[in-house]
Amino acid sequence: MDDTTTKEKILKGVRDALISKQEIPFKDVNFSSPVFEKLTDEKAVVFARKLIEMGGAFVYCENEKMLLENLKLLLKQRGWENYYTLDERICSLLNAGEIPYNNNPEDLITLYAGITRCEYMIARFGSVMVSSKLDTGRRMFVFPEVHIIIATASQIVEDLKDAFAGIRNKYQNEFPSQITVITGPSRTADIEKTLVMGAHGPRELFVFMVDDQ
Repeated sequence: MDDTTTKEKILKGVRDALISKQEIPFKDVNFSSPVFEKLTDEKAVVFARKLIEMGGAFVYCENEKMLLENLKLLLKQRGWENYYTLDERICSLLNAGEIPYNNNPEDLITLYAGITRCEYMIARFGSVMVSSKLDTGRRMFVFPEVHIIIATASQIVEDLKDAFAGIRNKYQNEFPSQITVITGPSRTADIEKTLVMGAHGPRELFVFMVDDQ
């Protein structure tokens, strides 16, 4: 009975509001103007700063040779042996650098670190956009404890709308079935407001950016 009473109160409030319409109090609002201010620093600088603020790690690489050197150093420092990639471009790159990797689908469930590419890096939020159209599909973005992303400076865009515009232009009528925006490592504080890392995905996020501009 209480639920019905509450429902009726809400509906009555809606009916009353529709009957006694009021003029819009703010007539001169420009809804077409930008919501955010323009970035004052270089997009790569803003992206790196925001990514680090969100708990991710940013590694600048002057070229692919430096990328391979930095990647080797990270893998050695962490002692990671079980890292995985399904991306053909990354496989070719790792082969050129003589960096061993696992790409056996049967071993996917046991992987610790995964290496993927991305669609775009969104400077304003330090976020990375990925999609199911990449060679890695969907699983590589949630399964591994550590997510390593290899990207290029030309993939950095200012805002989310720019990333979606790029996706539309890139895939036209074959739009990805899934588009995900990753902002730092996975985390949640739903339980007793205690922050837990790696709740729904990787505990650590590394972005290696190659300067191709």
